[in-house]
Parts: sequence; C-alpha cells; structure tokens
Amino acid sequence: MAQKNDVGVIITVTITEAGSAKNISTASVKKIWFRDPNGDEVEKTAEFVTDGSDGKVKYTTIADDLDTAGEWEFQAKITTPAATFGTSRGTFEVGENIYS
Repeated sequence: MAQKNDVGVIITVTITEAGSAKNISTASVKKIWFRDPNGDEVEKTAEFVTDGSDGKVKYTTIADDLDTAGEWEFQAKITTPAATFGTSRGTFEVGENIYS
C-alpha cells in the first residue's frame, strides 16, 4: 500500500504466460497504464526490473502521480518483435494521509 502523494513507490508487474514468467527481454515498448479511483487514466513508460528475462517491469512514482486516495488499477502492455500483448489488470490501495 502506498500513501497519497508518495514519491519513489516502485510498482512492479510480472508478465506471465500459462502461470510462468514470460521472457520479455526483447521488448521494445514497455508501458503501464494506471486508473485512479475517479476513473482518470494515465500511461507511464516502464523499465525492466532486471533484463526482462524474469518477465518483470516496473514504474517508480514521481510527484503528483499518486494524487488520489482509494483503489487504483494498473495494466501493463508490452511490445516485442513477435507480439504485442497486455497483462491482466491488478489493483493497489493508496491511503489517505492525516497530515496535509
């Protein structure tokens, strides 16, 4: 769980196929889409966690990314020379702060 207005939160997505991590090391495009609790969507460029052979991509939040408390959705989209595909959607919670 992250807190509203947190910076530096690493959001990691593992791309799988038939239950196993998919080697995406040849991916030329790595994106993660986020939908905030209000339904607003934003696309962010992702990067490999290692070299892509583990199927993992990540995005590190910057100022103003997590500007709304509540349940957020995310989904990755990867383009390799062989295919373009999306992941299942996932969710994470952004908590409200006591302080302003």
